[in-house]
Amino acid sequence: MEGSPIPVLTVPTAPYEDQRPAGGGGLRRPTGLFEGQRNYLPNFIQSVLSSIDLRDRQGCTMVVGSDGRYFSRTATEIVVQMAAANGIGRLIIGQNGILSTPAVSCIIRKIKAAGGIILTASHCPGGPGGEFGVKFNVANGGPAPDVVSDKIYQISKTIEEYAICPDLRIDLSRLGRQEFDLENKFKPFRVEIVDPVDIYLNLLRTIFDFNAIRSLLAGPGQLKIRVDAMHGVMGPYVRKILCDELGAPANSAINCVPLEDFGGQHPDPNLTYATTLLEAMKGGEYGFGAAFDADGDRYMILGQNGFFVSPSDSLAIIAANLPCIPYFRQMGVRGFGRSMPTSTALDRVAKAMKVPVYETPAGWRFFSNLMDSGRCSLCGEESFGTGSDHLREKDGLWAVLVWLSIIAARKQSVEEIVRDHWAKFGRHYYCRFDYEGLEPKTTYYIMRDLEALVTDKSFIGQQFAVGSHVYTVTKTDSFEYVDPVDGTVTKKQGLRIIFSDASRLIFRLSSSSGMRTTIRLYAESYERDPSRHDQEPQAVLSPLIAIALKLSQIHERTGRRGPTVIT
Repeated sequence: MEGSPIPVLTVPTAPYEDQRPAGGGGLRRPTGLFEGQRNYLPNFIQSVLSSIDLRDRQGCTMVVGSDGRYFSRTATEIVVQMAAANGIGRLIIGQNGILSTPAVSCIIRKIKAAGGIILTASHCPGGPGGEFGVKFNVANGGPAPDVVSDKIYQISKTIEEYAICPDLRIDLSRLGRQEFDLENKFKPFRVEIVDPVDIYLNLLRTIFDFNAIRSLLAGPGQLKIRVDAMHGVMGPYVRKILCDELGAPANSAINCVPLEDFGGQHPDPNLTYATTLLEAMKGGEYGFGAAFDADGDRYMILGQNGFFVSPSDSLAIIAANLPCIPYFRQMGVRGFGRSMPTSTALDRVAKAMKVPVYETPAGWRFFSNLMDSGRCSLCGEESFGTGSDHLREKDGLWAVLVWLSIIAARKQSVEEIVRDHWAKFGRHYYCRFDYEGLEPKTTYYIMRDLEALVTDKSFIGQQFAVGSHVYTVTKTDSFEYVDPVDGTVTKKQGLRIIFSDASRLIFRLSSSSGMRTTIRLYAESYERDPSRHDQEPQAVLSPLIAIALKLSQIHERTGRRGPTVIT
């Protein structure tokens, strides 16, 4: 801290009408909008900071991190300058601005911070032509609940000025404390640059048996693994935890240097985009493969020869094998949570374990209340996200370590573990079709007409014959969630059609980027007979997909010949 005090400026601005957080306090837009529109980022950051009550904000500690995508460094500097001007007392920032979303949640909870700002657009592409995002996590370490997101949006619509210290400069590369004297402030503003991995790693050490995992990866007959960080934030975590700490050979980890454009790739861990990993696994050399998205909260698991574990199966298998994890042997299992579109495979495990399942809308924020109230130990979504009550975010590396712990305990391959699970509980064939980049007006009318059709009383009992299959409708609804903790009601969270054989069709709108919308179509069919567990999911589900396309007329009304992405 040197020289004269840094001035605090108040800058006039005008509101933007499109800064409604999509959920969990997150605003995701094309990077060019943040970079090129005057005050677009400062407006939203001021709205976030102003959503914190003044008495809670003054002198408080917050956490700031990013997935390293293009514009992150500039945005981090703006966040720091505005936090100082708005009375924040201390910021904890990952070295070079890097912190995974799970690590931000971890640090918030560890140091009892007031919240955190995460600069990420999750699994969306980076670079100047990609997307950028700002996400606000609250004091429990989880995504902002809807009441906070609504408050942020209301502030953004009437904002007239923002506070900033434009002359404040920090060195993101230098570990340690940096202090700044500000005009009209009695206490110096403090920034602490921390190792992005250490605090999170210390938490993982309390959850897992690292010796067992180390023996699996580095002992006699070691399991050869291949882990793809997809040039996102997880590179340093994979190298320090899986390689340095747990003994996996250094060449087990690929694409571990965070890049602003993720190497020109789509940092989304699924079979469509994680093709480098998939091809490596198909060769048969590796027994376990995993990939992570840009900010480290999503993951994908592959077995030898490219054997794919669906996210819904992964969640159910983790639930069935929680006694393999020391944390759960000590804490017990109180309940499970899944988003409504996620397959019901978890429900069968819960029934066998005699624990409740909470079915929520899509969005991790809905799990936070359940975990805070002690109702829920494990949660997951079909969109490659799983986590437990150790944090209030989904956690990709945690899920990978759970899988490695299960393999170490059961001494089976990934495929053997999955097939044993199917033999015991049955297989849930499941598929999601994404129709991306649609006009919002078009999707509104598609969903409006579909809702009117399927929620009409006459729709119950209707039969649909496709080939040799006949499906009878037993239940339909527009999904509505009543939070069992505080009674909050969340409506219009997707349309469900449930058939007499427990098959399901689900239609849901998603508009996380704000400019265009996506219609997601989900199909699920249950098969108990082990002799029928080797079929291709899309072949099994094709009759249901045909019904969905006929009911929605999505191809005819959008001009699309098929979905953008199939998972």
